Amino acid sequence: MATVGATDQTKNAFQKQDTIFCGAKRVLQKKVGKKESRYVKSVGLGIKTPKEAVDGTYVDKKCPFTGNVTIRGRLLTGVVKTTKMDRTIIIRRDYLHFIRKYHRYEKRHKTLPAHCSPCFRLNPGDQVLVGQCRPLSKTVRFNVIKVITKAGGNKGFSKF
Repeated sequence: MATVGATDQTKNAFQKQDTIFCGAKRVLQKKVGKKESRYVKSVGLGIKTPKEAVDGTYVDKKCPFTGNVTIRGRLLTGVVKTTKMDRTIIIRRDYLHFIRKYHRYEKRHKTLPAHCSPCFRLNPGDQVLVGQCRPLSKTVRFNVIKVITKAGGNKGFSKF
């Protein structure tokens, strides 16, 4: 088993990357300095692959850096609202809506569920960049691809 250690097996099914073959026959002599093989790719769009995705040992088929997901379509920013789900976060996007009758704006917001790869350590209040991908579940259509800023303190309306 080249890619996944015994400590990484916490699920019922055996966790392995689909693109790496880990059933190779053992050879008599052990090769010194052989690096463990791991599938990692760049998502493009000028976004660097996180160091944890390259050096980590996690297995996530919905990760845009190590899994079978491509980022295409919209790129959105938002503030992390909750991280209570397993590998899924809720993002709050604030915006202003113009009321024509009164010539004024009102504050509105939308929430957006997004898949969060284990290579990111997120807390509520962090500002993230998410990219659109294929549907990953009933409600999840976005994937976290970059952490813009870490939580500073207040979680209120952050436009002004």
